[in-house]
Amino acid sequence: MNSSGRFDYLVLGGGLAGAATAYHLGRRGERSVLLYEARIPNAGASGRAAGIVTDQLWNEWDVEVARATAEEYADLSRTHPEINFARNGFLRWTTNPVAADAIDVVYRRLRGWGVSVDRVGPTELASAFPWGRFEDVRAGLRGTVDAVVTPSAATDAYLAEARARGAEVWFGDGSGTLRAESAGVSFSASARTVRARTTIVAAGAWSKPLLRSLGQSLPLAPYRVQAATLRPPVAPPEVFPSGHDLDTDVYFRPEGPGRVLAGDGTERVEADPDRFVTAGDPGFLSHLAETIRLRLPGWEASELVRAWAGVCTSTPDRRPHVGAVDPDRGVYAIVGFNGYGVMRAGGAARRLVDLLIEGPGGRASHRLAPVDPRRFPPPHPNFLPRPGFTLDAGDDPRF
Repeated sequence: MNSSGRFDYLVLGGGLAGAATAYHLGRRGERSVLLYEARIPNAGASGRAAGIVTDQLWNEWDVEVARATAEEYADLSRTHPEINFARNGFLRWTTNPVAADAIDVVYRRLRGWGVSVDRVGPTELASAFPWGRFEDVRAGLRGTVDAVVTPSAATDAYLAEARARGAEVWFGDGSGTLRAESAGVSFSASARTVRARTTIVAAGAWSKPLLRSLGQSLPLAPYRVQAATLRPPVAPPEVFPSGHDLDTDVYFRPEGPGRVLAGDGTERVEADPDRFVTAGDPGFLSHLAETIRLRLPGWEASELVRAWAGVCTSTPDRRPHVGAVDPDRGVYAIVGFNGYGVMRAGGAARRLVDLLIEGPGGRASHRLAPVDPRRFPPPHPNFLPRPGFTLDAGDDPRF
């Protein structure tokens, strides 16, 4: 333990983003690093995420970051096989003629960014998912190198590697006091006070009050998501492609021997991360069951193993906040992944650490310009979350 109580870097949050940031600081030789998690590892979205890793995303920045993140998982899996990283592919489809036209546009856009995708129809879908029914599908898209990972195990792997490189990891009791000082930030919890030259807020849905205590704000809206683990009547292969029905917004992926993880029970209203229902709702389970009955009839008699909910964090433009919030006091953020933290965490953290070490004005600043937290000047009005595996390219002409 650092007995001086002074650190170069204080990372607030022990989910994927915070753990990956501490890991990359360690890789760059920044050894005076403290990661503080107020609860337990994976207490937030990282412990409840689906674990699909795809670069079928909205813009070139996202594609590059998702690709870098997948490469990190592949590297980590060599020494941490428990993260269960596997490149299984990812297929999406629609029966809607408007969405089918959009898939053609998405296909051309993704191919232009170097994404390995091809167009598929009912025959290819039936071959990938023999328990399904796809005769009425108008268009589909297949990512050939997309993957799955166990997010909580990936977080633990990042934390272990960060510790091995000299970072200190401190778990608290849910409380803590954060104060801005003339030269950095002080933080007190569990009768201990530390000071840091640079503070990185990576606390997911809990980031808003942390930033507020420093006199800062970002447009963030926590929202509730739901998923379930199922055991089909006939066990599917241990590894098969992930799938996403664009018409119902239900996705599924392999989840260990004989089981499937399925969602998406996203609620498009702001949620309180300290006061939300952690169990799956009957409405979500009914929607999931109806989609399975119509599209995946071979799974209709599946056993429900468990259903749960977590809280992700949205931004107005579906892009995260990664970069300086108050550079004069050394306050930075890596938050607001809109449900895509598993796909972005490692690559985004690497770029943030480049900025922290290289300073503003250089290549690192340029690479983070699309997700600069200061792109939304205050005041920040309330907004409704609008996450999801959408087909559009977003609203910002820079993408």
